[in-house]
Amino acid sequence: MRVGIDKIGLFTPNKYVDVVDLAHARNEDPNKYLIGIGQSEMSVADQTQDAVSMGINATMKYIDRIDKDKIGLLVFGTESGIDQSKSASLFVKTALKLKPEVRTFEVKEACFGLTAALMIARDFVRVHPDQTAMVIGSDIARYGIGTAGEVTQGAGSVSMLIKADPAILALNDGHSAYSEDINDFWRPNDSKLAMVDGKYSTQVYLDFFSKTFADYKKQKKLETNDFDAIIYHLPFTKMGLKANRLAVADQDEATTEKLQNSFDASKQLSRRVGNIYTASLYMSLLSLLENGNLPTGALVGLFSYGSGAMGEFYSGNLVEGYKKEVNAAGDEKMLKRRQKVSVSEYEEIFNTALDDPEDNEELTSDDEKGTWYFAGTKGNIRQYKVKYFPSLICFKTARA
Repeated sequence: MRVGIDKIGLFTPNKYVDVVDLAHARNEDPNKYLIGIGQSEMSVADQTQDAVSMGINATMKYIDRIDKDKIGLLVFGTESGIDQSKSASLFVKTALKLKPEVRTFEVKEACFGLTAALMIARDFVRVHPDQTAMVIGSDIARYGIGTAGEVTQGAGSVSMLIKADPAILALNDGHSAYSEDINDFWRPNDSKLAMVDGKYSTQVYLDFFSKTFADYKKQKKLETNDFDAIIYHLPFTKMGLKANRLAVADQDEATTEKLQNSFDASKQLSRRVGNIYTASLYMSLLSLLENGNLPTGALVGLFSYGSGAMGEFYSGNLVEGYKKEVNAAGDEKMLKRRQKVSVSEYEEIFNTALDDPEDNEELTSDDEKGTWYFAGTKGNIRQYKVKYFPSLICFKTARA
């Protein structure tokens, strides 16, 4: 029985800053950001967007095309959780009006969270082939104004439906995993800003890729040229480029060109959205599906990495008709709806979002009609609403 990704949806907030403007404001050569880091735009989350609201919005991209009654599991991967006790998945479950029998929880291991959720979902569907599972990765990457990691920030969410006989990507058995207790990146409970040793983290990322990729090929008796595409967790696109260069280091020209072209297709969304932590690898997958031209059955390798650190390599094969399940025009429209903000406006939005609103202060969204947003707290209970549809939703969730 084939199990894998049947639906996929992406959401990113409605504001962005141009990295050229950011470079000028930081007295840097724009090419340091455009080429050295590999980014062109960075989505900016204001106070009304959090991991929960973005996760709901990503799921809304396909919710009308699935049978909600078949969902038996909902797992939410995030490192931007909004409650130390209650799972973010319960907020989403309420918003989507899923049945109460759904098993649901949250997982965390830095940017590896959505991959962990996906593997749990895959195993669940194998045991319950008549049910489906929903997995969501949703994060806001924050390092701080003027920090070395500032240009590698971003915000967004990817939601996926996992089922038997999937319409997009059938997952193959097995994986290669590698983990170590290290301190390349972390965020203490009392901080909304991440702490990172950038050069060290890059070294660990590349080391974990080399280990897991080599081990996976050995397990599966595969060669690099057997892959039609290899995609990566992209905290910034230059990081994936470095890993891809390792992958093709000893390959012939045809294999090198094939894997370089697929990587170029996979980085397009990340270049414009920025780092979305748990969802970054799967935004790469969506970008590959939208911008690549791979045939049915193409073997896609996926490298997932979460600082701290956890790495995993696995693969899947594209399913016939997968292009019908993605909406490149819709995602482009979503990106184009974003308002470009100046660096000073971005800084104000960023700093305001670091502070929780006063209790009973109602927040309003300036996003499009139908967008879910965080509306503040009442009695320290988080409120979520839909833009222009206040009568449809105003539910109490967890305590802030």
